Amino acid sequence: MSKHIFITGGVVSSLGKGLTSASIGMLLESHGLSVRMQKLDPYLNVDPGTMSPYQHGEVYVLDDGSETDLDLGHYERFTQSPLSRNSSWTTGRIYLNVIDRERRGEYQGKTVQVVPHVTDEIKRAIRSLDSEDVDVVISEIGGTVGDIESLPFLEAIRQLSLNIGKENCLYIHLTLIPYLKAARELKTKPTQHSVGQLREIGIQPDILVCRTEQDISRDEIEKIASFCNVPVTHVIEEKDCEFSIYEVPVMLSRHELDRRILDRLQLKPRKEADLSRWFDIIQRLKEPEHQVNIAVVGKYAKHKDAYKSIYESLDHAGIKNKAKIRIERIPSDLLESKESLDLLKKVDGILIPGGFGERGVEGKIKAVRIARENKIPFFGICLGMQCAVIEFARHVAHLEGANSTEFDNETPHPVISLLPEQYAVKDIGGTMRLGAQPTHLSEGTNSIRWYGTPDISERHRHRYEFNGDYLETLGNAGLCIAGKNPERLLVEVIELSSHPWFVGVQFHPEFKSQPTSPHPLFDGFINAAIQRSQHQ
Repeated sequence: MSKHIFITGGVVSSLGKGLTSASIGMLLESHGLSVRMQKLDPYLNVDPGTMSPYQHGEVYVLDDGSETDLDLGHYERFTQSPLSRNSSWTTGRIYLNVIDRERRGEYQGKTVQVVPHVTDEIKRAIRSLDSEDVDVVISEIGGTVGDIESLPFLEAIRQLSLNIGKENCLYIHLTLIPYLKAARELKTKPTQHSVGQLREIGIQPDILVCRTEQDISRDEIEKIASFCNVPVTHVIEEKDCEFSIYEVPVMLSRHELDRRILDRLQLKPRKEADLSRWFDIIQRLKEPEHQVNIAVVGKYAKHKDAYKSIYESLDHAGIKNKAKIRIERIPSDLLESKESLDLLKKVDGILIPGGFGERGVEGKIKAVRIARENKIPFFGICLGMQCAVIEFARHVAHLEGANSTEFDNETPHPVISLLPEQYAVKDIGGTMRLGAQPTHLSEGTNSIRWYGTPDISERHRHRYEFNGDYLETLGNAGLCIAGKNPERLLVEVIELSSHPWFVGVQFHPEFKSQPTSPHPLFDGFINAAIQRSQHQ
């Protein structure tokens, strides 16, 4: 039977449950255990796919096309746990399943209720990752203890310990120990209240992970343990990281959290943990040999989580190249001013990420032109690639008024157009071109040079594509088609061979980058940016 770890959060939101969960998964894997991870979110959307980045941050896409919470990005960056549709559940999806069962008559005329029917569905979702070859399933419960939305999930994980045995379940509660500057004291009372609310529900935390800005003294740890009814050794300090989030697993290991988990669940490690690669990452972050300035020109630049995987992927490439990445977040709709345009000319690289809608697109197109004309390393992702095609069509191929039909249905040159299968689509949830798709790369391109192989697979999330009717026209003007889908011949990668690094991709490479293994295209982009910084 797979063991289960449940991670809850208290006091305030945004404590970092996702990072803590991912770090725990990584530490258990470092002992040779097989781990699976999932996120249970309490909102009523079926998935985050229709939610605004301002509301929810980025939508993280899996190989199977699932649109999920950004915390699943942390899971993939830290662990080797394969993620699938069963790794992401929301209240909306749970209720949808329950209603479908009721419509099919599976409840045999019973009154359908939150307990037991909704909680049973949640337990089925959690147990969907159980397998003979899986040692541990880690389930992160979204929201904050005390929120009404989270109650069915908390009740379900309480019941599960009765179903599979308390020896097979472990409850970890992530909480905040705030520091009051005026009093110069850490306060444990919010944690006591949060644990008290959990205990009222029927859950006694086995381990407390305490987020803090200051070191927690031995006396304070003993106080927390006493009032929260946990052993002193099970109160784990998680102090704010000095350099990077990639310090978290090393910090938790130093406090022996992995040992506490192994002992409590009676799991025998298959090997001693080797964190040498993570120590190397931290060392590279602390002592970089280069610094590069990268402009990220996006519609949602003011909201950091909207491009979470982009920023992390840039850092991964920086780690490999021993470079500190300094990011200039530039809202694309502000690129009307001369000051912003002048700033772009001074950076070492320009990256344009994805997005939807017309706002800010002309600013992105201006940024592409600056990168192309000034030989600044350029990386366009999804909409960023489409903007590069539009800019090239207008200013190099001289196709006046060239545009995407997403922004101008009457454009005389629709160089970007809606996928044919999208014309009949009415619902917007889960209906885009989603998930892993193959691409064949052309010989002699930057892309194949950095991938090291002609055949790749990358994740997609879009409705619009390069219009194949303009292949010959744009190709004759100098646009290199560096990669195509081998089955449908859709353009997936474009380059400019006359440019030191000008790459646009229709897919989302940021979803497959890890700190220990940066994505090849981000690696190439940062490498080109370093070369530019050294010759300016």
